[in-house]
Amino acid sequence: MNAGEAPDLQTQLAAAVHALNHGAHPSARLAANQWLLGLQRSPQAWALAASLLASGDHPAPSADLLFFAAQMLRRKIQSPGAPLPDPAGQLLDALLVAARRFCFGPPRLHTQICLALAALALRAEGGVDGLFARMPHLPDPALLELLTVLPEEVAQDQSGDTGVDSASRCRYTRELLAHAPAVLDFLLAQSEKPDAADGVTPHERSRIILRCLLSWVRVGCFSGTPAAALAVHPLLTFAFNSLQASFSFDVAIEVMTELVSQYQDLPQAFLSKIPYIREVLLLPALANRSEKIVAGIASLMCEVGQAAPGLVAEGSNQALALSDAILRCVAFSSEDWGIADSTLQFWCSLAHFILGIDVQSAERNATQETFLPVFSSLLDALLFRAQIIDTDEHVTDGVCLLPDGLAQFRLNLEELLVDMCLLLGAPAYINKLFSGGWGFVSQSIPWKEVEVRMYALTMVADTILQDGSPFDFSIIMHFVNILSSRTPAELNGCQFVVYKSFGDVIGSYSKWLSSSESNIKPLLLFCASGISKSLSSNACSLALRKLCEDATSFIHEPQNLEILFWISKGMDEGNLRIEDEEEIVSAITHALCSILDKEPRKNSLARLLYSSYSAVEKIVSANVIEEFGHKEEYSAVCVRTFETFSSAASLSNLISSYTCDQEPDLVEAYANFTSAFIRCCPKEAVIASGSLLESSFQKAAICSTAMHRGAAIAAMSYMSCFLDISLTAVLESPECLDGSRGVVLVQILARCGEGLMSNVLYALLGVSALSRVGRA
Repeated sequence: MNAGEAPDLQTQLAAAVHALNHGAHPSARLAANQWLLGLQRSPQAWALAASLLASGDHPAPSADLLFFAAQMLRRKIQSPGAPLPDPAGQLLDALLVAARRFCFGPPRLHTQICLALAALALRAEGGVDGLFARMPHLPDPALLELLTVLPEEVAQDQSGDTGVDSASRCRYTRELLAHAPAVLDFLLAQSEKPDAADGVTPHERSRIILRCLLSWVRVGCFSGTPAAALAVHPLLTFAFNSLQASFSFDVAIEVMTELVSQYQDLPQAFLSKIPYIREVLLLPALANRSEKIVAGIASLMCEVGQAAPGLVAEGSNQALALSDAILRCVAFSSEDWGIADSTLQFWCSLAHFILGIDVQSAERNATQETFLPVFSSLLDALLFRAQIIDTDEHVTDGVCLLPDGLAQFRLNLEELLVDMCLLLGAPAYINKLFSGGWGFVSQSIPWKEVEVRMYALTMVADTILQDGSPFDFSIIMHFVNILSSRTPAELNGCQFVVYKSFGDVIGSYSKWLSSSESNIKPLLLFCASGISKSLSSNACSLALRKLCEDATSFIHEPQNLEILFWISKGMDEGNLRIEDEEEIVSAITHALCSILDKEPRKNSLARLLYSSYSAVEKIVSANVIEEFGHKEEYSAVCVRTFETFSSAASLSNLISSYTCDQEPDLVEAYANFTSAFIRCCPKEAVIASGSLLESSFQKAAICSTAMHRGAAIAAMSYMSCFLDISLTAVLESPECLDGSRGVVLVQILARCGEGLMSNVLYALLGVSALSRVGRA
């Protein structure tokens, strides 16, 4: 770029940047963006951007223009396809001049210049050493910002989008760390400067120093420092003291957390400071409800504990102070569950360590005895934080829903609940859950406490069942009876969640609960009530199925079957999800199979199938037919089921490919049912269902033209099955006597032949091909 071109190009650049940032019309902004992208790719961009940043012209270019120039230089430096100017030292000097010029602002421009310098140092030969050699000429604010972003370039480059190979990155890291001692000395000197130096406030200076220190800690600036020296390093003391200033608290927490995670010997040093942190920082923050301070301290203490669970498990005064402090953070009631959630990994690591000690050893006994009160209190705190929130914000259509944060917290809590059950022992854990002192008057029951304890009981079901300790379920049955007796009008928002949690408990402990015959009827009534509520339908339908599986000795009693009949009638309303209906039908099937006498079983099957045909038509008709259809005593039931299925309004609407595409699941279920019917049922049933089979064949021909692949394939499969059965029947009885199965099926084919050919050709060839066939 020669001298004559520079003013014109700079003017064009200024106009384009202004149009991009402030243009009124999208077309103008788009055109400006395209022009600027072209300029950024051109060789002239190097000199133009550098001259703008280093120029002392008055009036100075706009802040937008200067920021774009710095950003353009940084992107060109980072671009794999753009070689650096030769020599790169000139660009380095120009950027250093700009860093010195704008060290007092605007802040984002100064940061962008420093980022460009860091990118250049990473890519230029000898860039780091060349940059450090020139640094003494920079004022302290510029030097602090530059030293902050230099290590960050390592982390940014590791994302893999800057085109720097691993060898160059390793070289850059080594060259940076070679200067780490000098950088730490500089930061220490900055931390000891008088308050009024450079016109920067003490709090702001502390925050800037800590940000810079954090960047260098992350890159490993203390990697060669002995643990004893690091523990008493003045900068670590500076970071610790900065905890007491709210302006720098969060960065100080980050520095110390990063140090603890990187250096295994530091937790011992930090552990000695925990009593001070608890008394001076945490307890006042808890009293003042300073959520930011509580969250930061919890994060630091958990990092210390996770880094050395064995140290905590020793049970020293400092270790117990740490446990107590984190326990207080768990119990802290905040608007979300972030603080309590952040502690879970610490408690898990401590529990795993204790459980990993040889169970027969004296060390295990002593450690467990020391921490049993801690984990007992922890269970109380976690149950309190995991309670549902019954506020207008979380109630929809009168139903209380779990907020996303609480749902995630409960999900993350599952592992720890199992660990605590193992540590406390199943009997103590159960006793802890049921020791709430709840009243037995239904009006005064604290349902939120009950619900969260049922959730905690479900989460450890496998552990408790494995333990096999005696379990008194009377209190559960007490609540089951109360809930079952309530009308929908008596239920408030949170009790719908209570229903779900009790459904989960019943499903998890069904084997034990169903061992007593007196429990079966109340449990079935509860499941029936819970199935009708959308929030608890899945849990209660699953619980119903497990009860019917486990209570085979009692489930076929008349009073229990009556409840199943009632449940099956409710399925006609069509309000249940398909997976819930599957569980219910599976439960009914298990109940039927437990009836040993043939006649009662046949009568029960007929009654259940008749009352639940809408569910059968969706999912299980084929399964029922396959299981019972081949038995002659069930022929009448199968024919009646076929009649009921075929009379459903939803099936009557299957008169075109469009309607088939709207109900693909129904098409597949119907095709599977009819295939099973002609394959499995006795010839008498097939002969008696001639009109139904003809209608089903016509519908299958229509459904074969559906766009939905599954529906079309199911329909064609049924037609193929029909043809195969027809051929087999004719071959078996070549005399083709009137009224035989072969004659009935062949007559159906004869009457449906034209429609069959038309629809199958349509399905196979498509509209355009079919029209050509017609013209031919």
